[in-house]
Amino acid sequence: MTLNPEEPIFGAAVLKLSFILNGMIDQPGFRVVYFGTLKELNLSDEHVTEYLNAHRAELEAHIKMGQNKSS
Repeated sequence: MTLNPEEPIFGAAVLKLSFILNGMIDQPGFRVVYFGTLKELNLSDEHVTEYLNAHRAELEAHIKMGQNKSS
């Protein structure tokens, strides 16, 4: 399955995984940003977590590609 970066769930999963990879998932700022994003996108954490678990390797590659562009 090809992931579509234009889908809201893709962005929410990238956001959550970015916080996980940076060890910031337990920070209060994560909760504010992440759950605010979910509310705006009308998504649930459960749905995003399922998506993230199903596509973790592809999402990590996308994040790393973005980090390489900014360095």
